[in-house]
Amino acid sequence: MLAAVMTLVGWSSVPLFIKYFSESIDAWTSNGWRYGFSALIWLPVALLGISRGTLPRSVWRAALIPAFFNSAGQICFTLSFYLLDPALVTFALRIQIVFVTIGAAMLFPQERRIIRSPMYLVGLAVLMIGTMATVSLDETFGEKSSTLGVVLACASGAFFAGYGLAVRTCMKGVRAIPAFAVISQYTAGVMLLLMLILGDGMGSGAVTALDAEQFFWLLASAIIGIALGHVFYYIAIERLGVAPTAGLIQLQPFCVGAAESMLPYFKRSLTIWQWVSGAVAVSGAGIVLRVQHIMTRKRDR
Repeated sequence: MLAAVMTLVGWSSVPLFIKYFSESIDAWTSNGWRYGFSALIWLPVALLGISRGTLPRSVWRAALIPAFFNSAGQICFTLSFYLLDPALVTFALRIQIVFVTIGAAMLFPQERRIIRSPMYLVGLAVLMIGTMATVSLDETFGEKSSTLGVVLACASGAFFAGYGLAVRTCMKGVRAIPAFAVISQYTAGVMLLLMLILGDGMGSGAVTALDAEQFFWLLASAIIGIALGHVFYYIAIERLGVAPTAGLIQLQPFCVGAAESMLPYFKRSLTIWQWVSGAVAVSGAGIVLRVQHIMTRKRDR
C-alpha cells in the first residue's frame, strides 16, 4: 500500500513539474533532460542484467515496439501541458481505459467476455461522458490551443494504452523492472534526439538560464516521477495487485487539482462543475476496473 501511495504521489507531481517548467523550457528540452536523466539511473539495471546473463539478448529487439508507444505517448503527454491545465489533462487521460479495452479485445480473446459485460460497458460510458463534460466545461473550450491540447491528451492516452498492451505482448518472460530499464533506454534515446533537433539551443539554451534551484527540481522531477515512480508502481503491482493499484492511481487527477489550487504558481484551477464531471469520469474508470478484477478472479479459479 505504501508503494502504491508513493506511486500516486510521484505520478501526481509530474504534471505539476511539467507545467512549472513550461514557461522556462520547451517541451522537447523538458522531455530530453527528464527522461535522459531517468534512463541514466536505470542503465545500471540493464548493464547488470547483461553481465549476469539474466537479461536475454532478445529483449532489446522485443522492447522496440513498447518503446515506440512509450515515446509517442510521452511526447503527446508533455506537449498537452503546454496548452491545458494540469488537472484537466489528467482527467482527460482517463480515456486511456477505452483504448486499452479496444486493444485487449483485438489481442486477447480471453478478455472479450469481460469487455462484453453490461457493467463494464456502463463503466466505459460513464467514463466517456464524464471526460467529455470535464473538457467541454473548460473556459477555453473551442479555442484552437485548447482543442489541440485535448487531442494531444487523448492521443497520449491511446499511445500509453498501446504501450501497456505492447509490454504485455512483447515482453513475456522478462521481469517488469529489467523490462522497463531496457525500454527507458530506447525512450530516452528518442527524447534526446528530438531535443537536439527541436529543442532550444539543442536542449541547452533555456536550461543554462535556470538557476541552481530550478535545475535541481528539473532533475528531481525525473527521479520522482519516472525513475522512482515506476519502481514503486511495479512493487505495488507485485505485492498489492494490478486492480487495487490501478484503482488508487485513478485518484491522480484529484491530487493534481488539489495541489494546483494550493500552490501559488498556478493561476487557475477547475470549476466546481468540472470537479463533479471529473469525479463521474473517475467513477466510470473505477467500475471498469472493478468488473475486470472480479471477472478475472472468477476466470482464474
